[in-house]
Amino acid sequence: MTQRLSYPQVAPRSVQTILGIEKFVHDSDIEPALLELMRLRVSQINGCAFCLAMHAHALRAEYHVPQRHLDLLPAWNEVDEFSQREKITLAYAEAVTRLTNKDVPDAVYEPALAEFGEKGLVELTFAIIAINSWNRANVAFRTTPQVYE
Repeated sequence: MTQRLSYPQVAPRSVQTILGIEKFVHDSDIEPALLELMRLRVSQINGCAFCLAMHAHALRAEYHVPQRHLDLLPAWNEVDEFSQREKITLAYAEAVTRLTNKDVPDAVYEPALAEFGEKGLVELTFAIIAINSWNRANVAFRTTPQVYE
Protein backbone atom coordinates (compact mmCIF):
# COMPACT_ATOMS: atom_id res chain seq x y z
CA MET A 1 0.00 0.00 0.00
CA THR A 2 1.07 3.54 -0.63
CA GLN A 3 1.61 5.88 2.29
CA ARG A 4 -1.17 8.45 2.41
CA LEU A 5 0.72 11.26 4.10
CA SER A 6 3.50 11.90 6.58
CA TYR A 7 1.79 13.12 9.71
CA PRO A 8 5.09 14.20 11.33
CA GLN A 9 5.71 16.50 8.37
CA VAL A 10 2.15 17.77 8.07
CA ALA A 11 1.62 18.35 11.81
CA PRO A 12 4.86 18.01 13.81
CA ARG A 13 3.09 18.84 17.07
CA SER A 14 1.10 15.61 16.69
CA VAL A 15 4.30 13.66 17.26
CA GLN A 16 5.35 15.88 20.16
CA THR A 17 2.04 15.15 21.88
CA ILE A 18 2.61 11.40 21.92
CA LEU A 19 6.31 11.88 22.74
CA GLY A 20 5.20 13.64 25.94
CA ILE A 21 3.54 10.40 27.03
CA GLU A 22 6.61 8.45 25.91
CA LYS A 23 8.84 10.65 28.11
CA PHE A 24 6.63 9.84 31.11
CA VAL A 25 6.89 6.12 30.28
CA HIS A 26 10.66 6.32 29.66
CA ASP A 27 11.11 7.73 33.17
CA SER A 28 9.22 4.79 34.70
CA ASP A 29 10.74 1.83 36.49
CA ILE A 30 9.36 -0.69 33.97
CA GLU A 31 12.06 -2.60 32.14
CA PRO A 32 12.56 -1.23 28.60
CA ALA A 33 12.64 -4.74 27.06
CA LEU A 34 9.27 -5.55 28.66
CA LEU A 35 7.81 -2.33 27.27
CA GLU A 36 9.14 -3.21 23.80
CA LEU A 37 7.60 -6.67 24.00
CA MET A 38 4.27 -5.11 24.97
CA ARG A 39 4.55 -2.60 22.12
CA LEU A 40 5.17 -5.39 19.64
CA ARG A 41 2.16 -7.37 20.87
CA VAL A 42 -0.17 -4.36 20.73
CA SER A 43 1.13 -3.55 17.24
CA GLN A 44 0.33 -7.13 16.19
CA ILE A 45 -3.23 -6.71 17.44
CA ASN A 46 -3.62 -3.38 15.64
CA GLY A 47 -1.89 -4.51 12.44
CA CYS A 48 0.61 -1.65 12.38
CA ALA A 49 3.35 -2.66 9.93
CA PHE A 50 5.54 0.34 10.76
CA CYS A 51 5.54 -0.44 14.50
CA LEU A 52 5.87 -4.20 13.96
CA ALA A 53 9.09 -3.70 12.04
CA MET A 54 10.48 -1.16 14.51
CA HIS A 55 9.72 -3.01 17.75
CA ALA A 56 10.74 -6.45 16.47
CA HIS A 57 14.04 -4.94 15.34
CA ALA A 58 14.57 -3.24 18.72
CA LEU A 59 13.84 -6.44 20.61
CA ARG A 60 16.38 -8.38 18.54
CA ALA A 61 19.08 -5.73 18.18
CA GLU A 62 18.93 -3.77 21.44
CA TYR A 63 17.58 -6.33 23.89
CA HIS A 64 18.88 -9.55 22.27
CA VAL A 65 15.50 -11.25 22.50
CA PRO A 66 15.67 -14.58 20.67
CA GLN A 67 13.68 -14.91 17.47
CA ARG A 68 11.80 -17.86 18.98
CA HIS A 69 10.39 -15.53 21.66
CA LEU A 70 9.15 -13.15 18.96
CA ASP A 71 7.76 -15.98 16.85
CA LEU A 72 5.68 -17.27 19.77
CA LEU A 73 4.43 -13.85 20.88
CA PRO A 74 1.01 -14.14 19.18
CA ALA A 75 0.46 -17.34 21.20
CA TRP A 76 2.08 -16.14 24.45
CA ASN A 77 -0.72 -17.56 26.59
CA GLU A 78 -0.38 -21.05 25.07
CA VAL A 79 3.33 -21.67 25.79
CA ASP A 80 5.74 -21.67 28.72
CA GLU A 81 8.13 -19.40 26.82
CA PHE A 82 7.10 -16.24 28.69
CA SER A 83 7.76 -15.23 32.29
CA GLN A 84 4.89 -14.56 34.68
CA ARG A 85 5.63 -10.82 34.51
CA GLU A 86 5.53 -10.91 30.71
CA LYS A 87 2.25 -12.83 30.74
CA ILE A 88 0.65 -10.36 33.15
CA THR A 89 1.87 -7.45 31.03
CA LEU A 90 0.66 -8.97 27.78
CA ALA A 91 -2.75 -9.90 29.20
CA TYR A 92 -3.22 -6.38 30.53
CA ALA A 93 -2.00 -4.77 27.28
CA GLU A 94 -4.39 -6.90 25.23
CA ALA A 95 -7.32 -6.04 27.52
CA VAL A 96 -6.61 -2.30 27.43
CA THR A 97 -6.13 -2.39 23.66
CA ARG A 98 -9.23 -4.41 22.86
CA LEU A 99 -11.55 -3.18 25.64
CA THR A 100 -13.78 -6.19 25.10
CA ASN A 101 -17.25 -5.36 26.46
CA LYS A 102 -15.84 -1.86 27.11
CA ASP A 103 -13.99 -3.24 30.13
CA VAL A 104 -10.69 -4.46 31.51
CA PRO A 105 -11.77 -7.53 33.49
CA ASP A 106 -10.87 -7.81 37.17
CA ALA A 107 -9.18 -11.14 36.37
CA VAL A 108 -6.67 -9.20 34.25
CA TYR A 109 -6.56 -5.94 36.25
CA GLU A 110 -5.92 -7.44 39.69
CA PRO A 111 -2.79 -9.46 38.75
CA ALA A 112 -1.41 -6.41 36.90
CA LEU A 113 -1.99 -4.20 39.94
CA ALA A 114 -0.34 -6.79 42.20
CA GLU A 115 2.64 -7.10 39.83
CA PHE A 116 3.24 -3.40 39.13
CA GLY A 117 1.68 -1.54 42.05
CA GLU A 118 -0.46 1.55 41.55
CA LYS A 119 2.26 3.81 40.12
CA GLY A 120 3.65 1.10 37.88
CA LEU A 121 0.20 0.23 36.58
CA VAL A 122 -0.44 3.86 35.67
CA GLU A 123 2.92 3.89 33.85
CA LEU A 124 2.11 0.64 32.02
CA THR A 125 -1.35 1.90 31.09
CA PHE A 126 0.07 5.07 29.58
CA ALA A 127 2.68 3.02 27.68
CA ILE A 128 -0.23 1.03 26.21
CA ILE A 129 -2.09 4.25 25.40
CA ALA A 130 1.00 5.60 23.62
CA ILE A 131 1.59 2.56 21.40
CA ASN A 132 -2.10 2.42 20.53
CA SER A 133 -1.87 6.09 19.50
CA TRP A 134 1.18 5.45 17.30
CA ASN A 135 -0.51 2.37 15.80
CA ARG A 136 -3.69 4.21 14.94
CA ALA A 137 -1.88 7.11 13.30
CA ASN A 138 0.41 4.82 11.30
CA VAL A 139 -2.44 2.56 10.18
CA ALA A 140 -4.67 5.51 9.23
CA PHE A 141 -1.94 7.14 7.15
CA ARG A 142 -0.41 3.83 5.95
CA THR A 143 3.04 4.75 7.19
CA THR A 144 5.64 2.74 5.27
CA PRO A 145 7.74 0.49 7.53
CA GLN A 146 11.47 1.05 7.63
CA VAL A 147 13.75 -1.71 6.43
CA TYR A 148 16.07 -2.99 9.15
CA GLU A 149 19.07 -5.20 8.53
